Amino acid sequence: MANPGNGASFDYDYVIIGSGFGGSVSALRLSEKGYRVLVLEKGMRLGAADFPKSNWDVKRWLWLPSMKYFGLFKLTFFRHVSVLSGVGVGGGSLVYANTLPVPKKSFFTSPSWAHLADWEAELRPFYQTALRMLGAATNPRMETGDIALRELGRQIGMEQHFEATQVSVFFGEPAQTVPDPFFGGKGPERAGCIFCGGCMTGCRHNAKNSLDKNYLYLAERLGAVIQPESLVSDVRPLGAEDGADGYAVDWQPSATRKGAGGTVRCRGVVFAGGVLGTVDLMLRLKWGSLPRLSERLGYGVRTNSEALIPVTVPDGKSVFSDGVAIGSILHTDEHSHLEPVRYSAGSGFWRLLMGPRVYHRSGWVRALKLLGDWLLHPLMNLKVLFVDDWAKRTQVLLYMRTVDRTLRMVRGRFGLSTRLDVGPAPTPFMPEAMDLSERYAAIVGGKPVAMVSETVLGIPSTAHILGGACMGRDASEGVIDGDNRVFGYRNMYVCDGSMISANPGVNPSLSITAISERAMSKVLPPDARNT
Repeated sequence: MANPGNGASFDYDYVIIGSGFGGSVSALRLSEKGYRVLVLEKGMRLGAADFPKSNWDVKRWLWLPSMKYFGLFKLTFFRHVSVLSGVGVGGGSLVYANTLPVPKKSFFTSPSWAHLADWEAELRPFYQTALRMLGAATNPRMETGDIALRELGRQIGMEQHFEATQVSVFFGEPAQTVPDPFFGGKGPERAGCIFCGGCMTGCRHNAKNSLDKNYLYLAERLGAVIQPESLVSDVRPLGAEDGADGYAVDWQPSATRKGAGGTVRCRGVVFAGGVLGTVDLMLRLKWGSLPRLSERLGYGVRTNSEALIPVTVPDGKSVFSDGVAIGSILHTDEHSHLEPVRYSAGSGFWRLLMGPRVYHRSGWVRALKLLGDWLLHPLMNLKVLFVDDWAKRTQVLLYMRTVDRTLRMVRGRFGLSTRLDVGPAPTPFMPEAMDLSERYAAIVGGKPVAMVSETVLGIPSTAHILGGACMGRDASEGVIDGDNRVFGYRNMYVCDGSMISANPGVNPSLSITAISERAMSKVLPPDARNT
């Protein structure tokens, strides 16, 4: 590495933009190497008392700054996909469903990145580290929705492929607080899970192993500074155009922070703001302070090719809200699987966006079928619409598969937008998902429904937006190399979902953590730098 100048002239050695899975890993591992680290996070630092009791408390739940809502959950609509994401210190770990699956072999051998490394072998030890750091444990309880999923597996001849999930939850004695059970006393006190189903609205009971309980907590003990409510607006090389002399990072106050913002001088930068943060920021910087960024920036955006299908049972008796957010998984074939997702009792905000689930290629025909469903089944639809407790009576089915198709993200007059890249547009209308949801609904005596945006507009929803700053051999093929280093710049990395260069077909949080662990293991400590 070129001589970056006098280290004393830097405020920090590394600035990390974002505090999700990749940013948290980077903060801890760089701090352990002896670097001075600053984490800039646009969201709030939230604790148990700040989380909403239900998602009806939209001011505590939603991130919608224009409305003065500074919660932990963000919903973003694009032409081709609606994105569900997390905001705050800990990023997506605050709202994700805790699951920690290792992807199947097809992820590691995907042609989009398999030529860069033997990823299955390379990442194996880092997956093990990530599982340990995130406190992975097998869900010990099967609830109503899980039992129904196992029955579905029996009916389709796949019962042997049903299993409990590995989740990032502390299963001690319910509600009992104990000293740190994970890091030899170096971590915070924890309390046993009470199986309330509230994982995705922020765990209010100190049982979920969100990143503020492990990576970020340990990083702060080593001196890392986490600065919330700080939105990065610019990253500028100091001196050499390739950043060999370091960078100036400008930030502005966000959420409730007062003041005029500031500038931080640093040796290196880690982009870790998730796809919506990193790709958006880097696209703006490509036409300003970082013109050497690859022309591939924004390409290769993908989802898990998933469908979210709520099944509502308006019998007034069934309870689907007990348990952890996702307690089981059914592998329906070599490339697909189904998971039952739950919210805590009382968290019925989603009912406002739901309607009968209908399928057709034409939007006009779907609209007519939607009307027809109401005319043919008025009583059932009214029961579903006015069910006493939506979360209690609804099992959300999450269907995911490894089929790969990609979008491109671009910046226009009105901000970030999507275009088609490779393959057809993502779709919520998958025959396999439809068939499985109908079978499941028959088992529990319910009705499959869908977000109206999916039914009317044909736009799918995803909680797993990935890619946009993918890996490649060089800048003509990708934005970063196989070690997460940004092409064209020195001491600059991307460690978040935007680096994911193939469809994992499962929740990507563990993979983001493992790949970031590998990337940070490649960074030399200060006394080993080539000067």
